[in-house]
Amino acid sequence: MIRIVRGNPTPEELAATLAVVQARAAAAMAAAQTEDDAEEWSDPARTVPSHRVPHPGPKAWRTTYWPA
Repeated sequence: MIRIVRGNPTPEELAATLAVVQARAAAAMAAAQTEDDAEEWSDPARTVPSHRVPHPGPKAWRTTYWPA
């Protein structure tokens, strides 16, 4: 709820003020959603396989795609 505390704004001034408040609220909501998505996509744990990665050494390339 918005309440006028001081002054007597014209209907145009009040409409302009409400438009700015709504635009800022929408921008803040959109920024919060993109931050959540960005955090999920930039998480390095997302790219690491759940099983143990083979250590470098002889014939390590053969076990790269074998389940641990």
